[in-house]
Amino acid sequence: MKLVLATGNRGKLREFRQMCTDEVVPFSELLGAFEIVEDGSTFAANALIKARTIYEKLGEEYLVISDDSGISLPVLEGAPGIYSARYAGEGASDKENLYKLIETVKGKGLKETPAYYTAAIAIVSKYGAYVVHGWMHGKVIDEARGEKGFGYDPMFIPAGFDKTLGELDDDVKSEISHRSKAMALAKPIIQMLKRK
Repeated sequence: MKLVLATGNRGKLREFRQMCTDEVVPFSELLGAFEIVEDGSTFAANALIKARTIYEKLGEEYLVISDDSGISLPVLEGAPGIYSARYAGEGASDKENLYKLIETVKGKGLKETPAYYTAAIAIVSKYGAYVVHGWMHGKVIDEARGEKGFGYDPMFIPAGFDKTLGELDDDVKSEISHRSKAMALAKPIIQMLKRK
């Protein structure tokens, strides 16, 4: 059973390849690039939409993994949340989203505020659909620091650290990230499905 990742995000693909012992192929290598409408109201719903869409196009010999993730700020009633990838508008770049959130935090008169990342990983195969979650708590600051990672990483400081994810090494991030926590729960499911 081949593992296919239902994302076009190169940062996510790199992280999944670091976390997975199996070969992971992006769906675009098999189907070409196309847009998947993510109109769910939760991270889990959007992850399932992506995984099911790709699975239906590929068929039974594939196991499709999809991730929907984002950052939430309680001070903003959970925003950007499921809109993290398009916080600055449709087609916005990572940098545009990052700087819009920095400006929003500054607009509240804050230098820092609690925040957390959520990752929902959906796994779809001929045996059904599964969803697992991982979280990483910390705070956001009113500036970007560091060039590593992607998305909101340069403004997010994980709990217990004094550097942003943009400053921390990849191996540290992969140990503590929301995605690695969700992936730790997803791996046994993937292995079980592959043995069926």
